[in-house]
Amino acid sequence: MSAIKATVDQLNALNPGTLCENLGIEFIDVGETHVTARMPVDPRTIQPFGLLHGGASVALAETLGSVASQMVAGLDRTCVGVEINANHLKSIKQGFVYGTARPLRLGKNMHVWNIEIIDDYENLICISRLTVLVKGKPSE
Repeated sequence: MSAIKATVDQLNALNPGTLCENLGIEFIDVGETHVTARMPVDPRTIQPFGLLHGGASVALAETLGSVASQMVAGLDRTCVGVEINANHLKSIKQGFVYGTARPLRLGKNMHVWNIEIIDDYENLICISRLTVLVKGKPSE
């Protein structure tokens, strides 16, 4: 998958001063065909009734897909999310959620990612699909 080989530490070094830092998102695994991060279910990520906020799940999903696209495209191109959807399948009140992005299609100018978010017990919490526009001239 990776045109850029990045370590978990390198990805986490990008977090200070970003939404990732504010939500407690931490990258935990980078493989040839996936990127995985975790996010706490705590006062930063819950809605007023104590459940994981759907918007926090979507922020995790878009983060994973966008970072994965940048790794595929390389630093000479710009990757921007243009469409995301999410199905919130199960609620959670505490612990962590873990999101994993895997490619559905990696074109020259458009990437589509499937992101599954699970809890500590491997229950499927949210499924999301992200479309990313890859801008700039592809390197030859």
